[in-house]
Amino acid sequence: MRVHFGVNGSMATSPALPESAPAPRPAASLIVVRMAADEPTVLMARRSAHHRFMPNVMVFPGGAVDPADHHAPVATPLRPPVRARLERSASPGLAHALGVAAARELAEEVGLSLGAPPCLEHLEYLCRAITPPESRTRFDARFFIVDATWVHGTPQASAELEDPAWFTLAQTDTLALASATRAVLGQLRRWLASPTLNQDGGVAVPVLQDRVWSVE
Repeated sequence: MRVHFGVNGSMATSPALPESAPAPRPAASLIVVRMAADEPTVLMARRSAHHRFMPNVMVFPGGAVDPADHHAPVATPLRPPVRARLERSASPGLAHALGVAAARELAEEVGLSLGAPPCLEHLEYLCRAITPPESRTRFDARFFIVDATWVHGTPQASAELEDPAWFTLAQTDTLALASATRAVLGQLRRWLASPTLNQDGGVAVPVLQDRVWSVE
């Protein structure tokens, strides 16, 4: 049974998908968190103005899964609880590809590395967000978390993302963000309040679809 909640937590219903809506592409985003003693900070950067999809807004590094991601080698795989939660809505091959894509996009967009080949064992799976059907560019994005301790390098701008910087959660409230990004930040706040919550493969996965939260 799917229970739906509005972004503010109230119960809501989802509209039917139009038959003409393009299928969302699998994608992965990685939230890098620095666990400071006083207040955690997250890495975000601005999408370039030349992007048709969400130009000039602050986002987490991420992007669509590439075909090569399905067979790319890794130093260490995703942990079994993370894979179990991903595989509720993804094949084993896609679950692997999503982890690889998260690491690859982190390197391509902001110059940070999880190793070569990447080490995926420290990724946590936070939530899933699907672009609304009225958008001409759609993604079925899985959002991962990694502690900055496991990341190598210094954030750098790229053709995809500009001005990478660290922000406290309070500071993100003042940024230019897409509504889905704000909703994901809300899930991040819940996770930070209980970081062991998602370590069990049986824990429900929050899914943002048609602007309402459900669980799978």
